Amino acid sequence: MGVWRVLLTDGLRKEGKDILSAKAEIGERKGISADELLSEIGDYQAVIVRGRTKITKQVLEQAKNLKVIGRAGVGVDNIDLKAAKEWNVTVVNAPVATTTSVAELAIGLIFSLAREIPRADAHMKKGDWIKKQLVGMELKNKSLGI
Repeated sequence: MGVWRVLLTDGLRKEGKDILSAKAEIGERKGISADELLSEIGDYQAVIVRGRTKITKQVLEQAKNLKVIGRAGVGVDNIDLKAAKEWNVTVVNAPVATTTSVAELAIGLIFSLAREIPRADAHMKKGDWIKKQLVGMELKNKSLGI
């Protein structure tokens, strides 16, 4: 079959592009429209999407050479899995790609609530100065959790 052609529709970090470029020809079309995708998808063996690009049944019908769809992220709700199976196209994703980010966000939100930051922010935006009401709690020697 020769060198694989991989279409990137929603961007990819440089490290990922470097890995792909060593083994495949990369077509970068960040922001590609649905119509453009329909007309170009037939030239590629693989496509890597994020959440913006929709891989629909119509796209798969035009994707005569497509072997794999990669979702650079967790979900696959933007990919028609039934149609992909019909066309024997493998769908893969990165289910743990956001694990660290989500864990850090959860900790940040716990701290934010413990220190009453959302309440303080809302009152400040209204022009209220409620300093004496914003006691919060110190986190030293405390256990926080879900």
